[in-house]
Amino acid sequence: MSKDEPKFTNSEGGLRAPALPIDLRNVTKTYGKLTALDNVSLEIGAGEFLSLLGPSGSGKTTLLMVIAGFIRPDHGALVVGGRDMVVQPPHKRDLGMVFQNYALFPNMSVAGNVGYPLRLRRVPAREAAERTEKALEMVRLGGYGERSIDALSGGQRQRVALARAIVFEPRILLMDEPLSALDKQLREQMQIEIRRIHDELGITTIYVTHDQREALTMSDRIAVIDHGRFMQVDTPRALYDQPLNRFVASFIGESNFLPATLSSGKPYFGDMPLRMTRPVPEGASHQLMVRPEKLRIVQDGAPEGDFHNRFPATTRQVVFQGDSALVYAILADGSEVSMRLPSRAGSGTALPEPGQSVTLGLHEDDTVLVAE
Repeated sequence: MSKDEPKFTNSEGGLRAPALPIDLRNVTKTYGKLTALDNVSLEIGAGEFLSLLGPSGSGKTTLLMVIAGFIRPDHGALVVGGRDMVVQPPHKRDLGMVFQNYALFPNMSVAGNVGYPLRLRRVPAREAAERTEKALEMVRLGGYGERSIDALSGGQRQRVALARAIVFEPRILLMDEPLSALDKQLREQMQIEIRRIHDELGITTIYVTHDQREALTMSDRIAVIDHGRFMQVDTPRALYDQPLNRFVASFIGESNFLPATLSSGKPYFGDMPLRMTRPVPEGASHQLMVRPEKLRIVQDGAPEGDFHNRFPATTRQVVFQGDSALVYAILADGSEVSMRLPSRAGSGTALPEPGQSVTLGLHEDDTVLVAE
């Protein structure tokens, strides 16, 4: 172990194997005329939590299976911890995996399922029992070892699958949409739990999802993929605040898109110059991306303040959504935008009524152009 490699300690304070970095280099995978992965390259840091985010058929699960060893790419290299692993079988890659359907054995107890990887590795029975119970405690199922799988809820089964994936202390953890079968409230709880376990163990984790909120909640970085190519790889904040193109902007969060032009390098919406602090991405044509929560209603005649970009509009509909209201408005050029406001607007300002003339303000820091 080099002095530069990260070190992690186990629950008893002893030194355990460090997490592994992963380096994908020009990976391509085709199925006939379909290109599932199109010459993709990506470096994943040791101990990083990276999510692969994209729509169905984008290539995210294919990429996960390449890393797992279940699919061999047509071209490219998969370097893990400095070793090319393309030809290595899955059981020699030192990784744990949680599948979408959990893949638990119904004829085994909870402890039998969790301890199964230890049996395959011929870990002595007493040690295996201790490690199994520790894994169950980590996923907050301590004492559940003797229960049958059929007696568990969906969320508990997901925890068992996670315990089984980490019980042998792998250096890489792969997760293929493990929360998709859970209801919204339980799914949100498990997102926090999975992130907690990742932080405790420090395992390099790659998480496949099509749920953008899930990726934003859990990840150190997110790789947005479409048609086998990476559209953008960045931190959740950077992806949300500064998407490079319309696909990323529309896939991450809610967005309005308005026509924009560049003249002498300066952005315009119609004849109105736009003040902005963020750079303009490369591209032949651009659109103004506006997040609904970034728009505010400003009073006519009020000083510019922070909302330098202003758009006259007429409200069309106000939709109550609990803690917020979604206001739809028509701009002077006929474009429709949505604006998200608190249900109880501050400073004594009431929500607008349908048909009301308003002026919408957008801070220059929140004024973003994206390439089409």
